[in-house]
Amino acid sequence: MDTGAFDSLVPGPWLESIGLTPRGSRVYELADGTEIRFDITVAELEIMGEIVGGAVVFGEPHTQPLLGVTALESAGLEVDPVNRELREVAERSALSYRYQSTGLRNADSGDQFQVLGAP
Repeated sequence: MDTGAFDSLVPGPWLESIGLTPRGSRVYELADGTEIRFDITVAELEIMGEIVGGAVVFGEPHTQPLLGVTALESAGLEVDPVNRELREVAERSALSYRYQSTGLRNADSGDQFQVLGAP
C-alpha cells in the first residue's frame, strides 16, 4: 500500500497472465519528479474480502505491487497515519449505506490484495 499513490500498480506480466491487457495509458510523476507514461487497465481487486473495480497500472516485471488510495477508498477503507492501520471509513459519501466489517488488520502485517480480472 502506498498512501501517495492514487492508482494500484501490479507487474505487467502478472496482469497479462490473468488475461488483462492495456486499455490506455497515463503519465505519472515519480517521487523524484520524473514523468513517465504507463499502460493501464481496469480490473476487479479484492481487498480484505471487499471486491472493488479500479484502474491498475502495468508495472515493470520486478516492481513491488502497490495498492493505491482510490482502491482503498472504494473498499470503504482509509489509512490511519498515527497508528499505521487500515480502518473503516465512517460513512461513504456517494452511497446510502454504511460499510460493515468484522474488523481490520494492521496495515504493516503483510496483508495483500488480489487482482481478480476484468470487471
